[in-house]
Amino acid sequence: MTRYPASADVVIVGSGPTGAAYARILSEQARGATIAMFEVGPTVSDPPGAHVKNIEDPAAREEAQRRSQGPAADEATVRGPGSVTDGMRRARPGTYLLPDGYRLEGEDGLPVVAFSSNVGGMAAHWTGACPRPGGSERIAFLPDLDELLGEADRLLGVTTDAFDRAPFTALVRERLAAAVDEGREEWARVQRMPLAVHRRDDGRLVWSGSDIVLGEVTRDNPDFTLFDESLVTTVLREDGRAVGVTVRDLRTGEEHEVRARFVVVAADALRTPQLLWASGIRPEALGRTLNDQAQVVYAARITDAAAVAARGGGSLGTDEVIDGPLSEQSGVSWVPFTDDMPFHGQIMQLDASPVPLADDDPVVPGSIVGLGLFCAKDLQWDDRVEFSSDRVDSYGMPAMTIHYRLTDRDHAVLDRAREEIVALANAVGAPIGDRPFTMPLGASLHYQGTTRMGETDDGASVCDPDSQVWGVPGLFVAGNGVIPTATACNPTVTSVALAVRGARRITRALASV
Repeated sequence: MTRYPASADVVIVGSGPTGAAYARILSEQARGATIAMFEVGPTVSDPPGAHVKNIEDPAAREEAQRRSQGPAADEATVRGPGSVTDGMRRARPGTYLLPDGYRLEGEDGLPVVAFSSNVGGMAAHWTGACPRPGGSERIAFLPDLDELLGEADRLLGVTTDAFDRAPFTALVRERLAAAVDEGREEWARVQRMPLAVHRRDDGRLVWSGSDIVLGEVTRDNPDFTLFDESLVTTVLREDGRAVGVTVRDLRTGEEHEVRARFVVVAADALRTPQLLWASGIRPEALGRTLNDQAQVVYAARITDAAAVAARGGGSLGTDEVIDGPLSEQSGVSWVPFTDDMPFHGQIMQLDASPVPLADDDPVVPGSIVGLGLFCAKDLQWDDRVEFSSDRVDSYGMPAMTIHYRLTDRDHAVLDRAREEIVALANAVGAPIGDRPFTMPLGASLHYQGTTRMGETDDGASVCDPDSQVWGVPGLFVAGNGVIPTATACNPTVTSVALAVRGARRITRALASV
């Protein structure tokens, strides 16, 4: 007997934060609507979709990461100091790399382009950074963008005060502000990083994953069901309209049709266009205008930390680790993107960073500061992901090939970022190392643009302002791929905001029938 329903009002492909946002809004606003969510990967946490940082036992946490690595579950990943700069092509724990086709001769490619296959998607492994877009990062044709971003903050559980007790965070912000704030509007000044994290009453950190986005209202919804280890291979259409999906049970290999009034594909910025292409849905813009955020990293030491603490300017903290992989020495600050300075700064006191930046241990807890600048991409139509008609990937879906080049402007922005990060490191304290390190392309995991939103159906976009695919009624796309602008800030809160808009569109349609 199949574990899948014959039909649902809404089928959601993918269990990351944007797929979860659709389920949450529909559970809140479309009571009685049946929702079936399909995820290719396994459930690796309790509740399903929870961030693996919340798993206290290190062995259990590592196993959850390993199981998220799909077909590369037994391959080596980046772990430990120095592994970022050793030149080896490795994925971060919880992710796996595209095995081939990631860089063509004469192109820059995305050599460490990566995926996660697990309930919760990449949000089970992310840093939780949720900065809002500013300047040209914003989507000008959405008049309700700020309200949508506020709703995304609610769904993700965004806060700004979780690390206020961490030592030297105020000092770091003060020194950064002195270096960059002059002439900036208030929204663009140095500030606390908005994070999808909160503290429980007992003081423990809880990082948001898709479980927080789903919330109790979705988990308690008797009309919502999540099916893991379920590969959606085709979006079904009749008379041009999406009417359901074909799903393969990875436990048995059996395939089933699930009919639906609406289909939401929220796989990720590479697998969403892959599924559309495999289904014969191939608008001109599908897979195009692919963009990543080139990333420069560096580190600095607050050399006068002990003296500052003695003057009452910062706590020496404690060696007590109360949050599994994170401690009270963590702290995250934000230098927002501006059009004049087209990069976004994520400044982490080192134990909060997923990327090791320094080999030596801090003498004073909280005194080692990791700096990262993410650069906005010069958007190009020919930067794209292509899909093969005769080769398949490990899931049996059309194999991918990445076409990607940095422009002269991209190189100029990277040069400026290298100069700026050195200035920021000097502002904070004493730089560690001779020069900053430029991460291999794809390392940001912030791939965008491949199912981009547009104001009109002019061939340059895949979906309308409500995320419905042009020319395919009933089919919606979600995720970072929908973002049409070049961004430097972390894209999750923006993509969740766009998902809220799409979910409201479906809610209205369900109510009108």
